[in-house]
Amino acid sequence: MHDGRIPVAVLGATGNVGQRFVQLLDGHPWFRVAELVASERSAGKRYDAATDWRLGAAMPEAAAALPVQGYDADLQSPVVFSGLPGEVAEEIEQRLAARGHAVLSNTSTHRMEPDVPLLIPEVNPDHVRAIEAQRANRGWKGYIATNPNCSAIHLVLALKPLHDAFGLDAVLVATLQAVSGAGYPGVPSLDMIDNVVPYIGGEEDKMQTEAQKLLGGYDPARGFQPATFVVSAHCNRVPVRDGHTECVSVRFEREATPDDVIAAFEDFRGKPQELDLPSAPPQPIIVRREPNRPQPSFDRDDARGMASIVGRVRECPLLGVKFVVLGHNTIRGAAGAAILNAELFKVENLLPI
Repeated sequence: MHDGRIPVAVLGATGNVGQRFVQLLDGHPWFRVAELVASERSAGKRYDAATDWRLGAAMPEAAAALPVQGYDADLQSPVVFSGLPGEVAEEIEQRLAARGHAVLSNTSTHRMEPDVPLLIPEVNPDHVRAIEAQRANRGWKGYIATNPNCSAIHLVLALKPLHDAFGLDAVLVATLQAVSGAGYPGVPSLDMIDNVVPYIGGEEDKMQTEAQKLLGGYDPARGFQPATFVVSAHCNRVPVRDGHTECVSVRFEREATPDDVIAAFEDFRGKPQELDLPSAPPQPIIVRREPNRPQPSFDRDDARGMASIVGRVRECPLLGVKFVVLGHNTIRGAAGAAILNAELFKVENLLPI
């Protein structure tokens, strides 16, 4: 652990989310990228030779010279961030967790398993208690913890203060999701230009089930207890590079006006803000009052891409209140979410260091 920072590995380092991990971890005060892992196609090469770097800023120099290791690598880093493709994630993540690594996964593979925490630190930090059951159940020295789907995370960040204040009864959400959510090269350009694709495989189910797990309870004796409100999701792919926009209508158990909802958004803080974690946005929810905001090209990078941006809070004649929420899908919606989870775990003394 030279320079005092914790060495970490990035799995799927050459991919869209893997690159974002490498970028966000560059200069991190607590973690340093020590190992990079990708498929056999890239293994054995330097990271800069193996990677078609597709982010705006230059590739971090410290990462560029690192060798890329294969999926079967014997990793030394105690903390592992996973941006692996779903088809290989299960075996690799479980093997590393069994060997004693803390695996912070962005992959959907383990999110809904009954002993794996699905975490947003502002929303359900107490769900980390599931790690103890996971280790006992599986005989692992380490563990797997996951962050939510890139559209579910921004929906749930916005719903958390409303659920606490007014109780959620029903949620209707229609998403307009950026093409970067499909990875690279993602959706073919001829399918996206001049078009909206009203289907993203598995996405609607993820939004519905993950929201209920995130906003439900956890009890060591009974496990996860999903929230009981109903969620109905329509998920659409739109020709935007980064930033998922979501149009949300909610029905509450207790009466609330749009002004009540705005106040709940603006007052909301969670454990990351109390602990002043390095990646935590000062305000997890930023409210825009202009009639035509938020918009991806203007608002997705607010708070370094780690906040959810809410606007157009108004009455809904069908359910009660409606609003628009926007969030960066590869920062808070993916790599940034896993890094914030790791920061929480460090403060809670849950990292194997």
